[in-house]
Parts: sequence; structure tokens; C-alpha cells
Amino acid sequence: MPEGSSRVLGRDAQRMNIMAGKVLAETVRTTLGPRGMDKMLVDGMGDIVVTNDGVTILREMDIDHPAAKMLVEVAKTQEDEVGDGTTTAVIIAGELLKKAEELLELEIHPTTLVIGYRKAAAKAQELLNQIAIDASDRDTLQMVAMTAMTGKGTEKAREPLAKLVVDAVLQVAEDGEVDSDHINIHRIQGSTVHDSQIVNGVVIDKSRAVNSMPKDLKDASIALLKYPIEVKDLETDAKIKLTDPAQMQAFIEQEEQMVKDMVDKVIESGADVIFCQKGIDDLAQHLLAKAGILAVKRVRKSDIERLGKATGARLVTNVEELTAEDLGHAGHVYEKKVFDEVLIFVEECDDPKAVSIILRGSTRHVAEEVERAVEDAIGVVSATLEDGQVVAGGGAPEIALAKGLRDYADTISGREQLAIAAFADALEIVPKTLAENAGIDQIDAIVDLRAAQENSFYMGLDVFNGNVTDMKEAKVIEPKRVKKQAIQSAAEAAEMILRIDDMIASSGSSEPDMGDMGGMPGGMPPMM
Repeated sequence: MPEGSSRVLGRDAQRMNIMAGKVLAETVRTTLGPRGMDKMLVDGMGDIVVTNDGVTILREMDIDHPAAKMLVEVAKTQEDEVGDGTTTAVIIAGELLKKAEELLELEIHPTTLVIGYRKAAAKAQELLNQIAIDASDRDTLQMVAMTAMTGKGTEKAREPLAKLVVDAVLQVAEDGEVDSDHINIHRIQGSTVHDSQIVNGVVIDKSRAVNSMPKDLKDASIALLKYPIEVKDLETDAKIKLTDPAQMQAFIEQEEQMVKDMVDKVIESGADVIFCQKGIDDLAQHLLAKAGILAVKRVRKSDIERLGKATGARLVTNVEELTAEDLGHAGHVYEKKVFDEVLIFVEECDDPKAVSIILRGSTRHVAEEVERAVEDAIGVVSATLEDGQVVAGGGAPEIALAKGLRDYADTISGREQLAIAAFADALEIVPKTLAENAGIDQIDAIVDLRAAQENSFYMGLDVFNGNVTDMKEAKVIEPKRVKKQAIQSAAEAAEMILRIDDMIASSGSSEPDMGDMGGMPGGMPPMM
């Protein structure tokens, strides 16, 4: 091995990796549920993030330990696939590692544990399908959105925000599928969350190219341009030698004529509004303003795509090819200043498949947390609409799956039975954590839940009054996909970590350190 490299073998490697996973899970565990607490994260520049969103916390933390990084990937995957359930995925993975450590102490081989966990995860998915509820109506979607936003800084305004989210998702849905990229969120501080609104069209955080252009247009024809309205630079290293001032003047006049021809082409097409992905020449801006055309330059590609979805306009690569057939339509296009931002609103489109949500907040930190909550809600509403299946919340599905897995474990012979039973116990960390964060006795809550589940797998923990309640009647509903992805991702991450029995760190990498447990293993600083 190269000089300066380090190596950790066997049980020491397993113990270090398990410890990293457990500490990471404990870090985010207190944020779970409606009564979860927030974390304040301060970076080296002094910027502050206040949130209880699991994936945001993990992204902001400076994590060096390789095993801990694997759990961060679990959270990121959960966020990308579903949009919610990141904390659930991480704490289940941490608890699986904790239960595995207990079995390793009993001299059970890691491969046996992995096989048992794999069987348990597959059986859990099967059981999850059995307890799922078929529903994707508007009321269900609204309940799912409200559940996702509960406890995330949007408590007082979760009903109107949930309505905005459901309206947005239903508007952009096509053939039962939702592309959340077509829902654009603009976060603006300076007002209350209740002032948030949905725009049935697109909002662009740009202003008119020049102030002399019209500010408000009704019944507008929209053109989308990919390339600039200006004379292109030569692509080759050519030189033009001018020996006479008249030649220079002719050269300038020729360039101006080319720009005028491009503007004439725009005018001939009948366009009232132009959104250009590149720049617009100063002369072109003047001529467009003179013709009463509103032009916006250097618009982001993502905004151009949304404008196409909303207005029906086709993106034109060359202004010379622009025709009336390429134009889209919007009933109202106008520029408006909201707080300290100037925005272009494109509204009253015919069945737009792209919408914008303007979120307000009294401060930047409040607005950022509202945005994270709304993004989670969009993810879960989209998943519910696409799958058409939900499960009860409040820890109900975890208790039901744990019960089913224990019954399944009794049918398996050998030491794998212990791994399956450990998997069942690990799932109960979710209702245990909900109870702990709400100040409810964990043991009493679990015992009551297990008893209540004998009659109905809808029974979950109401953290506001401490009672076991029918979650379906309490309107606490989550998408099946959130639980499915969380369990699958957590199981796969735990399996991968348990199979590692040799860690080799080169001299240039951070060496995992078990010495200082004041912070996270491997160089992660304490949460201070």
C-alpha cells in the first residue's frame, strides 16, 4: 500500500460504518413529523438555513465519512423519486444498521443478515400493496398535500397552499403523468404566506428589454426565439481590410440593414411579444419598441420550454424562419413589480400545460422553508395522481408492515428469521420517533398501535392529542410510493454497508475517525 494510506478490517470496519449511519440518522430524527424540530445550519460564509427538511439538512452538512455519504445518497434519491419521505428513509436505514449490529454481536454472519433483509424488503413491498388504498380524487390529493406540509413552517396556510399545489399539478398533468419541471415556483419575500398565488401561465423573472416597449398587452401572439436578433460574429478568424471611410460606412449600414430585416420578419409574423434565449441588438430593441412589440432577452432555457407548454408557441432557431404558424397565444402579458422584483406575467393561456406559483413569506428564511414544503407537496401529489394509491399516515403502515413481517419470519427457518424480525422491529422506529418528537411515551404508543391494528391497518398515532386514531378519517394520508421508495432505498443502503469488511483510505482522502464522537464520524462537525 502507498505510504500514508490507512486500512480498517473486519468488525472494526463494520462497527465504524454502522456508527456513522446511526449518528447521521439520530441527527435528522428529531425533525420527523408534525411536532418535529428545526435545524439551523450556518456555512462558512455565515449564511443561515433553518429547516426540518431531511435532504436539505444533509446537503448542507459537511459530511466526510464514506458510509454516511451513502445515507445522504439515500435521501437524495428519495427526494428525486418522490419529493418527500427523506427523513423517513434515513432513520429506517439507521435503525436497520442498529439492529444489524445487535445480530452481529451474536456472531450472525453479515451475508445472512443481507439475505434476510432482502427477503424482508421484498415482503414489505408485497404487504404494502395489500394495505394501499385506491384513491386519486381531488379531495385525496388535497389531503396528501396537507399531510406533506404539516409541521414544515406552513401550518397556518397549509389549506390554501395545498389547493394551489393540487390546482397546479392537475393543470400540468398529461395522460396521467406529471412533469413537475413545468410547475415554476417563484419565492418572493415581503408578505405573508397567505398572499401566495397560482398563475395560470408562466412568470419570468425578467423585465422588458427597454422601458419604451409596451408594458401591458391583451390577446397577445407569442414568439419564442433560440438565437439572437443581432448580427452574428464570424466563426472563422477572418480579417476585413477597409481603406476608405465610405467602405466603413457601407459596412455599418449593411449590418444595420441585416438587423432591420430581422425585425421586419418579426413584425410580418404578427408577433406581439418575443422571448429570446440570447441577446437582442440595441437597434433591434429600438425598432421593436417603435413597432409596439414587447421583447424579453436572455430568457432561461427552462422558462422558454415552459412558455412553449403554456402558450403553444414553437421554438424557432432562426428569426428568418419565423412565421405566424410558430406563434403561441396568451390573453394577457404584462410587466409587474412584486416587492423588489420585476416580473413578466404570461396569463390567460388556452389550457396551459405549464403554470407558476408565487410564494410569499415575511422573511427570506420563511419563504425558503415554504418553498421546500410546497416542493414536497408537489412531489407527493404528483406521485398520488400517477399511481392512484395511498396509505394511512401517523406510523400506521409501518406498524402494519412490522406485524406482517413478524408473521412472515415465523415461516422462515434458519438465522435469516432473526434478520427478518429485526427488519420488522426497525420499521417501528417511525411511529416511535413520531411519539418521541410529540412528547408521547414511545412504549405506550407502540403497544396501543399494535392492539388497534388488529382491527384496522388505518389506525395510526395522532401526535396532537396522543391518541390512536383512524388516519383515514383524520385525513392524514401519504402516497404509497413514498413508503415504497423509503423502505427499498433504506434496505439497499443498509445491505451495502453491511457487506463492507475492509476500508482502505488513500493518503489524499479523509480517514474515518472514531475518536471524536462530539460530531459526526469522519470529520463531520457537530451541529452548532
